[in-house]
Amino acid sequence: MRRSGLNENCGKILPSAMASQYLEVMGRDSQIVRRSIPCYLVLITTLILICSATKAANKELERIDAVFNSYANASSGLIDPEGIERLCSDLEVDHTDVRVLMLAWKMKAEKQGYFTLEEWRVGLKALRVDNVSKLKKALPELEKEVRRPSNFVDFYSYAFRYCLTEEKQKSIDIDSICELLNIVLGSQYHSQVDLFTQYLKIQNDYKVINMDQWMGFYRFCDEISFPDLSNYNPELAWPLILDNFVEWIREKQSQS
Repeated sequence: MRRSGLNENCGKILPSAMASQYLEVMGRDSQIVRRSIPCYLVLITTLILICSATKAANKELERIDAVFNSYANASSGLIDPEGIERLCSDLEVDHTDVRVLMLAWKMKAEKQGYFTLEEWRVGLKALRVDNVSKLKKALPELEKEVRRPSNFVDFYSYAFRYCLTEEKQKSIDIDSICELLNIVLGSQYHSQVDLFTQYLKIQNDYKVINMDQWMGFYRFCDEISFPDLSNYNPELAWPLILDNFVEWIREKQSQS
């Protein structure tokens, strides 16, 4: 009766046949063996759950890889600019949409216009999606995630690094910077971006922008009262280009 009771209790975890099999192998007359049945069944259950989870993860990975292969260039094994264009079409977003850049950030993509299989896996697993339909539905949440202050500075910095297309490149040309600013900051700081890009296009002192200047402009947008600039202090080690920008704005304001 006692052995039957053990089997009934353990049967809630696994079928009683598992306990019976354990007793057949280990010996029915041993008190120690009978008392160890619950631990044995818990161990087996845990192993089965691990195996099931592994199988599910493998199936998910197969689906993620299948989506990657549907966009990847067969010869290079990468999703190239053409593949990204097709992906954007299926996601119903323009290739210049900031959410495409956010997706690259989520994937930790290193080369502009290209996704490797490993980057694709990282991004889609992080988003918990395994097909294009789910990816499309995940974009609004991804945007919310990126726009959190704790994440946005990292994303903003990433956007600059992602556009460094040449080895050892440290700066980006003015035209490209203006486009990037409109994509990354245009919706949040439209007035600041509009004036700064105007200034960049008419000034003659700078042909390129480096990371320090790029990050400085975000700090300017985030901290400085605009358009009155009342709390801008040039003594606080702003990049010189921003000192010049502020001077240019004040001259424009004095003339209007």
